[in-house]
Amino acid sequence: MGALDDAKVPYRTGRGGASIMVPSDKVYTMRAQLAAKGIPRGEGVGFEIFDKPNFGISDFVQRANYLRALQGELSRTISQIDLVESARVMIVMPENRLLIDSHKKPTASVFIRIKGNGQLPPSGVNSVRFIVANAVEGLTVNNVSVVDNLGNVLSENTEDDSVAGLSNNQLAARRNLEQYLARKAEGMLDRVLGVGQSVVRVAAEINWDTITRTEEKFDPDGQVLRHSTLNDETTVSSTGDSNGGVAGVASNTAESPATTPSTSPQNSSQTKKKVTNSQYEINKTTINTLLSAGGMRRLSAAVFVSQKLEGTGADRKPVARTPEELQKLRRIVQSSLGLVEADPNRKDEITLEELPFNEQPAIEMNQRLENDTKRQLYWDIGKNGLFAGVALIMFLVFLKLLKKTTANDIPGTGSFGPMGGGESGEGEATGMGGWRKDQKPATVTVEVLNALIKENPATMTQAVRTWLAGGGKSN
Repeated sequence: MGALDDAKVPYRTGRGGASIMVPSDKVYTMRAQLAAKGIPRGEGVGFEIFDKPNFGISDFVQRANYLRALQGELSRTISQIDLVESARVMIVMPENRLLIDSHKKPTASVFIRIKGNGQLPPSGVNSVRFIVANAVEGLTVNNVSVVDNLGNVLSENTEDDSVAGLSNNQLAARRNLEQYLARKAEGMLDRVLGVGQSVVRVAAEINWDTITRTEEKFDPDGQVLRHSTLNDETTVSSTGDSNGGVAGVASNTAESPATTPSTSPQNSSQTKKKVTNSQYEINKTTINTLLSAGGMRRLSAAVFVSQKLEGTGADRKPVARTPEELQKLRRIVQSSLGLVEADPNRKDEITLEELPFNEQPAIEMNQRLENDTKRQLYWDIGKNGLFAGVALIMFLVFLKLLKKTTANDIPGTGSFGPMGGGESGEGEATGMGGWRKDQKPATVTVEVLNALIKENPATMTQAVRTWLAGGGKSN
């Protein structure tokens, strides 16, 4: 409204202020001027808040303005989604402190108004959450909540470490697996029995346990020398003969009498010792196995096939299949699902039944489509034939009138003869195209009519209109 006041354009607000009305001769001019100024800007204020310089503002105000601008830009972006009429985004950022708390993280809430009574699909909700999460630093998808105008919480907790997140992921994985296996089996049966002649539903039981297993195996035959110690010890001792006398001074002086040598025996021994210590290591194998979640524990399938019909038209009668044929169909389903009957750990089950399908609605629909197609075909043929008949009748009437018409019957024309003057060279009064008027009237041919039209189209057009108005008769 301020822009309209500045432009001095009179305006009037509608009921509830939802619309602004201006004079009709200024609608397009004001639209162009407002669009050049960026008006309307949509939901909230955007980054244009920083277009005007603001000196001297505090850091808190600057941070608040940035948060407002970010919320406004996100609201405008989300409002561009087809099913979203309007949106508002609220972002909560943790305060800047010296000590950072890892438990405080940014969060965001998105309020959207859906057009009409529609519902935003899960893909649209995920798009909204990813748009907001990728636009805010440190914000994760799980911390973005989406609520619609009816009060429905559209976002789900998909954290892997939460019970709700695990349940949702497991349910989605199981549903996808069951649908994939069912389509796989139905595809093979459709090639054998025909399209729509079989129904397959699969129930899968998946093992979500994560197991870590460690195994150690010892091989006594495989020995490896690990440590060996060898001690070699040798001991030698011996005793020999020696001369001596009586102990004392007399025996050591010259005056002492001669002494007789005495001999005493000595023992001799030798000892050798050798010690060997050897240690052997037994061969050992250690296996660490990590069994992740997602293994198939049990699989069951319910298969219904339509009864085989023989004959055509009203003579078609159901004929029961033989046990051999049913067994072949069972093996087809078993192979397509990857079931192994010999596995004792798996108690898979396949139930195959032959039942009559209710084909009456499909027959009635096909018959209705055929009748509509035939009716449309007949209508097109009749319409084209009617147009062709009317055109042919008009052409025949025109040709008949043209044959009965002489040159004098056409207004503005006279008798047609040779062009130019006679043999005397005198100039005579001539009609259109230099034809002499005193010539004997003759029938107008197509060639003459074409020549007259080329020479004077305006006169001939007026003449034909007058002639047709008079019913093709001469005045």
